[in-house]
Amino acid sequence: MKIEFIEVTTQEQIDTLEKLACEIWTEHYTPIIGREQVEYMLNKYQTKDAIFSQIKDEGYRYFLIQSERQAKGYIAVLPKKESLFLSKYYVHISHRRKGIGRKALEFIEQLANDLKLKKIYLTVNKNNKTAITVYEKMGFRNTGPIVTDIGNGFVMDDYKMEKDI
Repeated sequence: MKIEFIEVTTQEQIDTLEKLACEIWTEHYTPIIGREQVEYMLNKYQTKDAIFSQIKDEGYRYFLIQSERQAKGYIAVLPKKESLFLSKYYVHISHRRKGIGRKALEFIEQLANDLKLKKIYLTVNKNNKTAITVYEKMGFRNTGPIVTDIGNGFVMDDYKMEKDI
């Protein structure tokens, strides 16, 4: 299966991304953080306007993960001084366990190398045991807890994970 990483630059791509985010987050995060927080976070971070603002104003780069002209997932990264923040790293449930996540990590590592950055880091919900296990298998190490107030009475109760490249 040929995997492509298409940088999100058009409104049509943002529309696709918003729909994909809604499907993935609702399926994956509802059992972990509940419907109310999922809806709040989708509205705050993954609407068309929010995605456009992150790209235009904050320096995020979003990529659709595609195969056979169909979006299978997406990633978002934010280059920092010496590291690459992996903000979003999602594969749709119907396409997991097919090597797409591994190909995406190779792509992310290449991006970091191209930008001459020394490490990649991400945050993962403390109760997202499956993802934590996958990240550890991919060479990330847990560097400790991080709690972020995201408003409306919600927090992201995460671990920060890093990988040297």
